[in-house]
Amino acid sequence: MSSNREIEELIRKYALENAVKFGGKCSPQAVLGKVFGERPELKSSAKELAKLVRCISEEVNSLSLDEQKSLLSKYSFEAKAAQPKKEEKVLPPLPDVEKYGTVVTRFAPNPDCVLHLGSARAIILSHDYARMYGGKFILRFEDTDPRLKKASLPFYDSIKEDLEWLGCKWDEEYIQSDRLPIYYEYAKKLLEVGGAYVCTCESERFKKLLLEKKSCPCRLLSSKENLERFDKMLEGTFGEGEAVLRIKTDLEHPNPAVRDWPALRIIDTKKHPHPRVGSKYRVWPLYNFSAGLDDHLMGITHIIRGKEHYTNMIRQKYMYAHLKWEYPTAIHYGRLKIEGGVLSKSKIMQGISKGLYSGFDDHRLATFKALRRKGILPETIRQIIHEVNIKPVDATISWSTLYSINKKLVDPIAPRYFAVFDPIVLVIKNFIEKREIVLRKHPNVDSMGYRSIKLTPEDGIVKVYISKNDIELIKKASVFRLMGFANLTDLVLKDSVAEAKFHSFDVETAKKFSAPLIHWVPVDDCIKVLMVTSEGSLIEGFGERGLIEAPLDSIVQLEREGFARVDSKQDNTIKLYFSTR
Repeated sequence: MSSNREIEELIRKYALENAVKFGGKCSPQAVLGKVFGERPELKSSAKELAKLVRCISEEVNSLSLDEQKSLLSKYSFEAKAAQPKKEEKVLPPLPDVEKYGTVVTRFAPNPDCVLHLGSARAIILSHDYARMYGGKFILRFEDTDPRLKKASLPFYDSIKEDLEWLGCKWDEEYIQSDRLPIYYEYAKKLLEVGGAYVCTCESERFKKLLLEKKSCPCRLLSSKENLERFDKMLEGTFGEGEAVLRIKTDLEHPNPAVRDWPALRIIDTKKHPHPRVGSKYRVWPLYNFSAGLDDHLMGITHIIRGKEHYTNMIRQKYMYAHLKWEYPTAIHYGRLKIEGGVLSKSKIMQGISKGLYSGFDDHRLATFKALRRKGILPETIRQIIHEVNIKPVDATISWSTLYSINKKLVDPIAPRYFAVFDPIVLVIKNFIEKREIVLRKHPNVDSMGYRSIKLTPEDGIVKVYISKNDIELIKKASVFRLMGFANLTDLVLKDSVAEAKFHSFDVETAKKFSAPLIHWVPVDDCIKVLMVTSEGSLIEGFGERGLIEAPLDSIVQLEREGFARVDSKQDNTIKLYFSTR
């Protein structure tokens, strides 16, 4: 064998890895195994190669641990540089960035319900673009409708929890119900410059004039008269529905919804108290007024929202023109849906109140709470949003796509365990010795360590649980194998119990007989497992004892069953939520 430089460098890399892992001393035997694993054709020169491995190992062991780490970092860097770069989805450039000193975006939810997948586009795009350009991301609670879209105190915290889970931490936070005096100030400015008026016309009469593109008498009042009317709105002279402050627009505009839109109205907060400020205020801004003002006052440079808000942009631009402000760059993307998923707040709330859903984390919902409970990772959602990005077209996500992306992300981080559902006892005969089965928690990740399953036979018998579904698979096989453990033969079914004889331990025998592989759990060393399926039903079974050590909220893979999230643990019982196959 020629000891060329390429082979020497391969040996040196594995020697350094092994030395750093074990405190500065590498094992030549372990290094040799690694080399053979990567270059099996070298086995024909094993004797010569072993000498070279011992020589390089001695050289590496003569170095200090710091020197070993330094050299290893060089190999790691070179290996990464040599690998072809994966094509990553990159967000398209944000328009008009050069116009602004700092990019500032916002997410502005109404805290009247929990967040769901339909909100993900606004949240992730706004956050990630702000971070992409080193800018600022603002969270603004829009809670100025105590009558029809009434906020609820628990949802303020719930929304923040969801944003933190998504990895979208905000830089500033505002609550619009704290900003009523600011809105009053700018309402008066608009009245002073003739950009707004207080309308006391009956609703039906105003609508008739609006459709006829005619002004109502209130539009012709002076600024002074309108300011007096606004003071009466604030003082209580007018009651609910008796006066509305409107923004002057183009009465000839082809869209009637744009014509002289309502900006502030009176709400009887004794009947409809606000959850935060009670009955402190009676005049409340509508969406276009408060959101439009705040976007300017908070320095928002890019408004990233759904295309259903396009008309709102047109409305707000009239207000900006009256105040001589420049409107931010507005990007309107398409709707985001998920096949069969409920993304309507009102339907979610109604379903919960009627008992159709068990809560906001019900498995049938696409709320962030439900997705999180099913083990969907935030990065899965981010990948989907980066894929659909800021395109104006609607997008529909399938559950299969969501699960497929999630599986790729959780597979490298999820430890493996055995769990058996719909179990049947398998009695193994001719098994004499006490045995401890040591299995890797992950086939490709050494750092995850190992798990141990203990078997203690009595009178030559050991009992394990297997799935009833596997009986058909193994009953025709001359030999079948319990994964990671032993080969069995002579399967016999007696009532609700199965029996088999111990055959051998080695994997080669299993391969020789093409033995079916099945998972198992020892009867006398197991825990109870409850799992909520993808359909929402609860199934019971048994799992290996080490499964109880999996941290809450972590993802595990149940061999031959699929991935699941650890939801709760108590004594010797663990509850899981099924995620994906």
